[in-house]
Amino acid sequence: MADRKVRAVAQAGSYGTEFTWAGSLPTFVTFERGLAAPLSEARAGIVTERFPYEQLEAWRDWNAARQEAPLALLATSRVLYDPTGHYGRIQRTLWNLSDAQRSAHRTDLLNAAQSAIDSAWQAHTGPGHGVQEQLLALADAREIALTLLYPALLTRLHLWPEFEIRLPHAWRASAGLRFPKAVYRLEALYGFGGEDEARRVLLATRGFGLLAQERRARAAFQAGYYDGAVRYLRDEAARTHRDDLRRWLALTPARREKLGTLLGVTRAPLGPAALRVTQELLEAVQEGQ
Repeated sequence: MADRKVRAVAQAGSYGTEFTWAGSLPTFVTFERGLAAPLSEARAGIVTERFPYEQLEAWRDWNAARQEAPLALLATSRVLYDPTGHYGRIQRTLWNLSDAQRSAHRTDLLNAAQSAIDSAWQAHTGPGHGVQEQLLALADAREIALTLLYPALLTRLHLWPEFEIRLPHAWRASAGLRFPKAVYRLEALYGFGGEDEARRVLLATRGFGLLAQERRARAAFQAGYYDGAVRYLRDEAARTHRDDLRRWLALTPARREKLGTLLGVTRAPLGPAALRVTQELLEAVQEGQ
């Protein structure tokens, strides 16, 4: 801040709050002059999400922010330094959206989810498609559910999601009682199995270069967030090993078995079944059920 490049700083996540736990990481959000594009950095256990200063100015406008801003990150962070007042203005906008604005935002998310589901159907189902497409469909179904449909569900409560390792515990607490059908569909995609499944998934991480993720998931396991550890490792395995999914038949049987455990292929719906669950989730979110 001394050279005036950093024009806003906020702290995000549960670290330093009443909800902090052993796996919480100090996470900061900064807006800086001279930065060409957003950057995410992790050093010495501290995560920094860096954004160009120009976006701090642009995102004061809701129509611009809804198209490109990390809305949940901005809404749930705690401002530490904001000499221009722009960060505070963005947060006030996000927390005071009208019913019509939240409905329009929900429609945007649902339309994006429907488009992604349709694309996944086209890419991963039909004649000539095999095991790898079934796995890719599952990975896509989970990503659509987590990044589009869960946030869309929370618009009905005027809440913003926190994408922490403790999911699904957070979505159960936030939306489970109000929207049981939607949360049930969301959970059906992951094949949770409590402590036993979490232990199996943690053991399967060996040999996949998931050392940092395994450490975080183990902290969640030790804190009792068993399903959170499973959800996190399932999504991280799919994100970091998508090429393995594409070349599934070329993998050794041992690698297929371990990756299958990571993804939960014997517990979760695959291929068209996964996409159908995601479609049902979309309809439950749409109806507010």
